[in-house]
Amino acid sequence: MTRLSLKSSKASASKSPTRETMPEQVPMIRVSKLMSERGMCSRREADDYIVKGWVLVNGSRVEELGTRAPSNAKITLTESGLGLNKVTILINKPIGYVSGQAEDDYKPAIKLVKPDNQFTDDPSKKRFIRQHLKGLAPAGRLDIDSTGLLILTQDGRVAKKLIGQDSKIEKEYLVRVTGTIIENGMELLQHGLELDGKPLKPAKVSWINEDQLRIVLREGKKRQIRRMCDLVNLKVTGLKRVRVGQVKLAKLPIGQWRYLGDKELF
Repeated sequence: MTRLSLKSSKASASKSPTRETMPEQVPMIRVSKLMSERGMCSRREADDYIVKGWVLVNGSRVEELGTRAPSNAKITLTESGLGLNKVTILINKPIGYVSGQAEDDYKPAIKLVKPDNQFTDDPSKKRFIRQHLKGLAPAGRLDIDSTGLLILTQDGRVAKKLIGQDSKIEKEYLVRVTGTIIENGMELLQHGLELDGKPLKPAKVSWINEDQLRIVLREGKKRQIRRMCDLVNLKVTGLKRVRVGQVKLAKLPIGQWRYLGDKELF
């Protein structure tokens, strides 16, 4: 009995801690890398925010480049830095995509915003990160059977400027039509039509050729151009938005997207 007891005691004393019994260490990683991996911003942007004192790690301000933090640390931006990540995205929307939420099995245009669809000549040089999808919403609609410039933004100031009640931003469209316009149709298209019992704001309307119009509006009622054309005996067969304010669709390929540049203004 004594020998068994000694053997048991010796075995117990020589037993080393296993991986399961040792506390698991949390790896320390550069704060800028953590921010990039979490889709908060790029590493270069993170370094800039750190230097400016806009980054908090577990509630404490970080101001030194190269600072490391536990991989599970809570990282936030101060109020000064919160607005810096807000982006505005331009899409050349194809037919068959809806502007906002999915409808009747049609995909929302936001589904096009992914790395392999970004315009290779995007002048902003910004890199796509997942955070740029958060809160991204259309600033104005474009019908499912229309193509061209659709704007999605995280920035409420941009949305207000484009679709706010007092917005005066122009939207330019190229419109293919068939039919014979009524006698005073051009004058009515420019000013004098009503929709839903309310007069429309003046529009700029001109012929590009015998079957295509250029129409510039300062408002955006549902299917407005198609309904306007119906009232003057024209049927729209194709509609493409090519400009919003000073921002043009230009060479952005259909189905692709790019960021609004820092110096671009509507």
